[in-house]
Amino acid sequence: MNNQAPAGRPANAPSPRRLLITVAIFSIVAGIVAIIVMGQQRGAGTAADQATATAPATTPAGAADSSAAAPASTAGTAPATAGATPTAAQAPSAPSSPWVAKSPGSPSTAATPLGSLDPAKGRFLVELTPRGAGISRVVFSDLWKSGTDRTRAVAARAAGTAEDALEGRYEIAAPGTLQGFTMPILGARAIEVDGREVSVVGQVWVETAPGTFVTEIADSTGALQMRATRRWSVEPGSWEIRCEQRVENLSASPHSVRWVQFGPSDLPRDPTDLVDARRYHSGYLMSKERDPAQSTVIVHGATLDQSAVVSRVDSGDWRVWPDARQQEERYNLSWFGATNRYFALAIHAPYAPPGSPSKAIAPAAAVVQAQVGEGTFHGKPDRVVFTDVTSDAVTVAPGQSAPFDVGVYAGPLERSVLGSAQPFASLNMQGLILYLMSGCCSWCTFAWLADILVSFLAFLHDYVVFDWGLAIIVLVVVVRGLLHPLTRRAQVSMMRVSKQMGSLKPEIDALQKRYRDDPKQLQAETMRLYREKGINPLGCAGGMLPTFLQMPIWLALYAVLYFAFELRQQPAFFGVFQQFGGWPFLGDLSAQDRFIPLPVEVNIWVTTLSSVNIVPILMGVVFYFQQKYMTPPPAPNATPEQLQQQAMMKWMMVILFPIMLYAAPSGLTIYIATSTLVGIYESKRIRKSMEGVDFSKAPAKKPGGFMQRAYENAMKRAQDAQRSAEARRGAPSRKFRDR
Repeated sequence: MNNQAPAGRPANAPSPRRLLITVAIFSIVAGIVAIIVMGQQRGAGTAADQATATAPATTPAGAADSSAAAPASTAGTAPATAGATPTAAQAPSAPSSPWVAKSPGSPSTAATPLGSLDPAKGRFLVELTPRGAGISRVVFSDLWKSGTDRTRAVAARAAGTAEDALEGRYEIAAPGTLQGFTMPILGARAIEVDGREVSVVGQVWVETAPGTFVTEIADSTGALQMRATRRWSVEPGSWEIRCEQRVENLSASPHSVRWVQFGPSDLPRDPTDLVDARRYHSGYLMSKERDPAQSTVIVHGATLDQSAVVSRVDSGDWRVWPDARQQEERYNLSWFGATNRYFALAIHAPYAPPGSPSKAIAPAAAVVQAQVGEGTFHGKPDRVVFTDVTSDAVTVAPGQSAPFDVGVYAGPLERSVLGSAQPFASLNMQGLILYLMSGCCSWCTFAWLADILVSFLAFLHDYVVFDWGLAIIVLVVVVRGLLHPLTRRAQVSMMRVSKQMGSLKPEIDALQKRYRDDPKQLQAETMRLYREKGINPLGCAGGMLPTFLQMPIWLALYAVLYFAFELRQQPAFFGVFQQFGGWPFLGDLSAQDRFIPLPVEVNIWVTTLSSVNIVPILMGVVFYFQQKYMTPPPAPNATPEQLQQQAMMKWMMVILFPIMLYAAPSGLTIYIATSTLVGIYESKRIRKSMEGVDFSKAPAKKPGGFMQRAYENAMKRAQDAQRSAEARRGAPSRKFRDR
């Protein structure tokens, strides 16, 4: 008997359940593929794209030893500080004898480092450079580049190895070069006097005391006009670096002064990055009309992906802060920072009440501009961003000095630090932490849910199970428990519909034979039969609802495991696998499980393989058993093509998911595999509890929900279609029989 309709539309169209299964699978796979592939391709330009987009530069004569040119002077563009007298002077068109900076003595060739590599004495070692009186690099005392480095350090310390001899510490250094030069971190770039920009980035500084640098500015006659001082300091046990900056007027006339320095620039990318997580963040205060007390620092709407900054520079817009809206609303900057996956470098207001009660960073920073330089990532060219920070214009009277002090945060994106320690908590610098995938998948990461998950996981780790791997498993149990009533209802509905539709097979076969030449009539009669028997064919679709509800959790958990510093380099199950000769298996829940490390990395386009990972493979095995034993039987009127499609969907789950999640954080694969195992057990228990239940009878009719309304709407559309067809044929309208 031919069950196929010869018309263009097959009589046995795919059921809603199979369509929803297909949509669910492709949605999950597409989301993960987009996160990995699109995120990895962002920021990696071709060689032709590496042309640096810079503003015209003005390098004063006599500064030949200064570095590459920075963006054009921002003279006249920054708003004046309240209470300060702004200058109206503009840079001279072509000064014949420009002012120059010079060192008051022999310029320093080296600088004294601050801090310590001993965790008991300090958080980091700050290596300074006389070039721009800036920072060469920040080396953290107890933060490591990889979990393997951390494990080695623990063993070496136990053996009595000196701290200076330990290798593999994480450090913040220049991400690349700008026009061929390495820029000092937060180094002074220029001092603008009456619109005249004087470069101070070269070897013009003298270190007069540890962390203190001085330079002087002379006019065309050699007479001293200004003296600039930078004083760096660190507090033991603090993540803050203090930078006191002063400009003293040595002349007999007042001068309008701006301070220009290099700002927070791109931080180095993590070698295990799957997506480019570099961002720029700003914290700001509303205008004084809206916030007279200037007490609330806001972070919303002031975050830019690094790729967005690069695009702005390419289009000729170097401004990072303030943009047109921020300038129109007269927002006041409180802090500005750059972040990567786990770390931040930010300048902030020197807030320290009662002596320094202001949360505004003014006058030290008013405008932030960007340039694009050259770097590398995994041996490929990478475009990196450098920023300038220009202060407000401040008039300095003869014999007086103007302060341009800033605080600097250099440390991890850790909630317990930025959300609790001062002054970071008061400045709302926790806004630097953002559990959000960049680019195309930022909308589907559910950042609000990620915040809840990381808080709940931290609670489980700190107070319940004391292990991140066990905390993830407990999270599975909690989520499954919350969804159990819905899962049970969906399973029962699927079983009832499957049993009832199986009993209708003879009648459906008869309808297919009778209306083989009229697909629309066949559809209408089939829907009539379902209605007469009290069957809702969309009941099977409810079985996919628990999966759909868990998808946001999967995506949010992916962001948490990828960005949460708390889980960085944290082993699973109390580090039991690391006790076997330092075996790296599950030694870092934020990275691949590394069951068998590979001696050489293998590039397979979507990612770079550095190990054989066993958890995604086990996850595929679990999916296989789930599909084999838990999938409901096919509909009685399913065609061979539909059966083939269902088989293909099964293999997509079994094969594509492990491939797409092969390089994902091991904590995520543990969650999905555990959730699937718990789901199999849950389904078996539900099916066992339903043994002996007679599903042949229609359930008592209750007020319709979403599925019932969908079913009734489908029936109405079928009736309307039949009436329209009969009206066109001139036949009287025939009503459905209702029991």
